[in-house]
Amino acid sequence: MSKAMRQMPGRPGRVSAAHGEAVRDLISDEASGPPREHPDTGSARQPAGTGGLLEAALTRQNLQLAWKRIKANKGAAGVDGLDIEQTAQVIRQRWPDIRQALLQGRYRPSPVRKVMIPKPDGSQRELGIPTVLDRLIQQALLQVLQPLIDPTFSEHSYGFRPGRRAHDAVKAAQTYVQSGRRVVVDVDLAKFFDRVNHDILIDRLKRRIDDAGVIRLVRAYLKAGIMDDGVVVERHLGTPQGGPLSPLLANVLLDEVDKALEARGCSFARYADDCNVYVGSTKAGERVMAYLRKLYGGLKLEVNEAKSAVASAFGRKFLGYALWVAKGKEVKCKVAAKPLQNFKARIRQLTRRSGGRSMEEVVDKLRPYLHGWKAYFGLAQTPGVWRELDEWLRHRLRAIQLRHWKRSRTIYRELKALGACDDVANQVAGNCHRWWRNSNGVIRRVLTIAYFDWLGVPRLS
Repeated sequence: MSKAMRQMPGRPGRVSAAHGEAVRDLISDEASGPPREHPDTGSARQPAGTGGLLEAALTRQNLQLAWKRIKANKGAAGVDGLDIEQTAQVIRQRWPDIRQALLQGRYRPSPVRKVMIPKPDGSQRELGIPTVLDRLIQQALLQVLQPLIDPTFSEHSYGFRPGRRAHDAVKAAQTYVQSGRRVVVDVDLAKFFDRVNHDILIDRLKRRIDDAGVIRLVRAYLKAGIMDDGVVVERHLGTPQGGPLSPLLANVLLDEVDKALEARGCSFARYADDCNVYVGSTKAGERVMAYLRKLYGGLKLEVNEAKSAVASAFGRKFLGYALWVAKGKEVKCKVAAKPLQNFKARIRQLTRRSGGRSMEEVVDKLRPYLHGWKAYFGLAQTPGVWRELDEWLRHRLRAIQLRHWKRSRTIYRELKALGACDDVANQVAGNCHRWWRNSNGVIRRVLTIAYFDWLGVPRLS
């Protein structure tokens, strides 16, 4: 794709045919002139209400950036079975026709590929994977729309927005509870991404942008079917998770609820379809919950009553975090019980002793998971919990090492090579079949924290 981009002429205002493999003038800039950079996305930015947003999305610079991001994500192929490099070949050959179809409203997105992702609780979450070509077009469109639309969103919205993340939402919740709002209205929407009403969403999008081409293309993506076991199923509701545009469209729809809560002076934080409102009493919480049911009902969305509640802020979790009160009545955050259980279950899976893998292979599998988990839950203010998890993890790794050495003679030899004294090496080798208990005894003097640091095992504490 980058090769194709370099083959394009730099003069705007000219559309030429492709000759051979090289696609000349893959994107022409005649629609909007030189694109301007937006600090958050680096994409072409155009004032709202002037039209030409689709042409801005299809400029050379914007598409080059979109391709880099799609390629960096290393996503799976869609229903066409084409990966990144194969799609690049198709684009080199067919881009003038694809671009013309996009501008004339004739382009029809491919159905998304249905993928079921298992959740830690045993349930499954449905993802819709667009083709690489459709992901490229959606990403290019996102880079133009987001700088225009995002500044209009509520300051209480934190999900899928430039410069914002889940940690900001958790900190906001912590601040509200510290200020005395100890009751939370915890609202969860039932299958939100599967139940988005297309007509309502398109109506809210039209209020923010004035470009018929963009509206037509977004509607085409909403109505693209989903392929399940080789059969294309039409969609009349929902915006499949997996496409670059879905998070922005979700915020467009839910911003109406945010603005209504702001008008009432509510203290709240929303991340995607998870919204927590913090109030001073249960009675006030019940009123807010009734109001939210009405607001979501107007958008034809349904509150998941089983997962929603008006309760103490210390008894609920938000984005994987829970709150607790430390000395001096300071409100702090910690990892909630369920994510902690899921973490241990995943570690057990990655460190099972019957996997037939070397210690280096085990650590290579562990490392990205531990880094990611620590990055997300690094906001937790529970150093004691981190130390316990580190000790538990090293206990499991020592058991794996003993299982690998297996025989008492091998254990003795390896421990001596690592600098163990005779007493320690003999004691551990003499209990060679008691993997778990033996891995938490005197062997800790040899397979120390420094040893696991040397192996590359990240510390949580």
